[in-house]
Amino acid sequence: MKQIFLLFGLGLLGLSGCQPSQSAPALPTPEPIPQAFADYWFQGTAELTSFRLEQVRYGEPREGLATTIYVKEDFSRSRYVKLDYPEQAGDDAVPVLKFNLNKRFTTGIYDYTLMQSSFTPIQRQTYPNSLRVTTSNIEWCGAFLTNTRLTEEGYRVDYQSYFDGEEDLSLTLPKVWLEDEIWNVIRINPELLPLGTVRMVPSILTEELTHHPLALAEATATLEQHDNLSVYTLDYPTLPRLLAITFESAFPHRLVRWEETFETVAGWGMEPQVMTTRAERIRYTMLDYWERKYLKDEVLRMTELGIE
Repeated sequence: MKQIFLLFGLGLLGLSGCQPSQSAPALPTPEPIPQAFADYWFQGTAELTSFRLEQVRYGEPREGLATTIYVKEDFSRSRYVKLDYPEQAGDDAVPVLKFNLNKRFTTGIYDYTLMQSSFTPIQRQTYPNSLRVTTSNIEWCGAFLTNTRLTEEGYRVDYQSYFDGEEDLSLTLPKVWLEDEIWNVIRINPELLPLGTVRMVPSILTEELTHHPLALAEATATLEQHDNLSVYTLDYPTLPRLLAITFESAFPHRLVRWEETFETVAGWGMEPQVMTTRAERIRYTMLDYWERKYLKDEVLRMTELGIE
């Protein structure tokens, strides 16, 4: 194992790979879930949304497709998996909102597929931290995978990569805000979003895409409302990096668009330039997609999501 050091404030903290706890501690009775939230998210379907994607890669914008999948699941606090029998799990079972972000685009002749999955407890007063985040960056050269899990010591992050110098790395981060959980907190309750100066772990998916070491950073967080839309912005002045997510102000706060500005390079050894990735909503639907896996269901990609 190699050890990564996390840049933290003005000092440098040594990080060690701590083992996740084997059993989750008992917690007080969770707060009730609002009825409107339950009516939308507990109906046995997922919210699927398609987006036109303009993804920056190698110093150029690439046209592609992004899809987001939101679904309520019962999750194990100790094993970090979806529970098949939550009624048998006692207080180890936690209702979470799962967010899957999938991006597909091409760079020249070859394909890219990026995916992020975040598992965030719905009852944020009782469970204030996301339980797990996984990411994958898959292209013709190879793959880069990360698995982030909440432990008693903090967030344990494990890397597996095809690329030299990035293979089999582990580190532990403090229990701070994750940019990757913001997408869920918007949907759970935007009033819970952090504002002002925030210590934040930036997007793990983008950091691995740009081969930057994962580091705690300070961000300025703002929330603005414009008519029926709200914009949540994270501005990292030292990276540089900026994420702006536009969503419907009214519940259930559906995503409308987002912009992600960061440094990119056209190739190894070349000077970085700041560019912006953009995504704009095409269509959304509520569907039990896991039951729509047959050839006859392929038409739903066009009729429900507006994609081929």
